Amino acid sequence: MSRYLNEIKHFRSYPHNMPVLLLTNMLYAFVLPVVELFVGTYILRNSTELSFVVGYQLAVYTGIPLTFLINGFLMRKIKMKYLYSFGMILSGVSMAVMMSLKTLSLGGIVLAGLIMGISYGFFWANRDFLALSSTENSNRNYYYGLESFFNTFASVVVPFSIGAFLGSSADNGWFSGNLNTAYRIVTVAVFIVTIAASFTICHGRFENPASERFIFARYDRLWNKMMGLAGLKGIAQGYIVTAPSMLIMTLVGNETTLGTLQSAGAIVSAIILYLLGRLTLPRHRIHIFASGLILFAFGGLMNAVLFSAAGAIIFIMCLVFARPLLDMGYFPIQMRVIDHVSKKEHRNSYSYIFIHETGLYLGRFFGCGLFILFAFLVSDEFALRYVLLIIGALQLLSIRITKDLEKALDSEASAATQSSGSETE
Repeated sequence: MSRYLNEIKHFRSYPHNMPVLLLTNMLYAFVLPVVELFVGTYILRNSTELSFVVGYQLAVYTGIPLTFLINGFLMRKIKMKYLYSFGMILSGVSMAVMMSLKTLSLGGIVLAGLIMGISYGFFWANRDFLALSSTENSNRNYYYGLESFFNTFASVVVPFSIGAFLGSSADNGWFSGNLNTAYRIVTVAVFIVTIAASFTICHGRFENPASERFIFARYDRLWNKMMGLAGLKGIAQGYIVTAPSMLIMTLVGNETTLGTLQSAGAIVSAIILYLLGRLTLPRHRIHIFASGLILFAFGGLMNAVLFSAAGAIIFIMCLVFARPLLDMGYFPIQMRVIDHVSKKEHRNSYSYIFIHETGLYLGRFFGCGLFILFAFLVSDEFALRYVLLIIGALQLLSIRITKDLEKALDSEASAATQSSGSETE
């Protein structure tokens, strides 16, 4: 109990905006697994087309960078916390649109995907900036460690609970055997949580960035390397969201199996992540990031070699551990680069957040396009089996880029310190 109280005291010791942002993200963490896992299973259950799932994700990813651009102009007039709140609520609207379709067509799926992309755009554009402005390099391991802990805890509770609810509905014939009714009940729950998260973020005292230009054609060489890292991260992001539902529904079982697998691995992952966030230092980020990349690649290899229920389970368990490690290692590195180059180039930090999303989008488009290409030229099975392995191997290039970034940042920071010391003398 003493340790528990000390952790709460430590949490409250940070400036007001940081705990508010963390609490908001904790609430919304209970929405993300629903959006990421069970929307895919809903599409598969009502269409049986793997390409529809990937098409939905492409629509989502297309809406995100467009909304980052729109958000850059809107935040000159509207407080960012309200835009952030609107994005969270809009995710429930997207689910409601899809659930209202009597027959799933590609057009309807694309429409729902675009709305979800707009939701993500408002959510991530403002979340990234508020995180940047509410934290410092010294406390970002703790911030992202705790945020990853919340996300992982939610990925224990939510997939298991909703998977059990949907599975029981199907097995026991609840709602007159209409499983779509069960999905609509889940959508209502999503609306309630997003409204609660929206009220929480409004308690923050956040300031919008200055109304400055945020679109540029040229950037510092360090930022160009960061964009390469963003592209590689984007390649995997499409499959981090869609792969579990496609593999489980194709090779293993139903929504109950998916929820149980996600929850089982996430229990251990949550504990590890909190400890990493509490105990690690900035110099450990590259090791955390590399561990996530290697786990993802190993899972892709096992899926390709086995391509069975066992292979799918191994990949998903690897992904449960890899995903939070990747986020925990990547985001502080990204924020540190933004801090450095925005001061060096005397630019609004939102300009880097905006163009970073473009790098992610190009990677996502390439990754999803690779799946569609293999599915069209060979078969869905071939794409599902080998694309994850290809992406996992490409992702390993990120380790070298990250080392170069960290080395360059340390070098320039050291040079700046020496220059400052010489001027003082």
